[in-house]
Amino acid sequence: MNAPAERMRSMRARRQAKGLREVRLVVPDARSAAIRRRIATQVARLDPDKEREALAWIESVSEFDSHEAR
Repeated sequence: MNAPAERMRSMRARRQAKGLREVRLVVPDARSAAIRRRIATQVARLDPDKEREALAWIESVSEFDSHEAR
């Protein structure tokens, strides 16, 4: 096995021994003009009243809102 592959295998083994698991995410590239246009179109279709309601709910259940800064 080549050195980079061996280092990755070793790193994964160390993380696994600590109870950690690698998770990979694939997300849209916000640097792409096409992606930015698609996001802008989706945002334009949002219902402001429903979004306010959702944000109010998130704030009401957020533990950060119920604790003082430490």
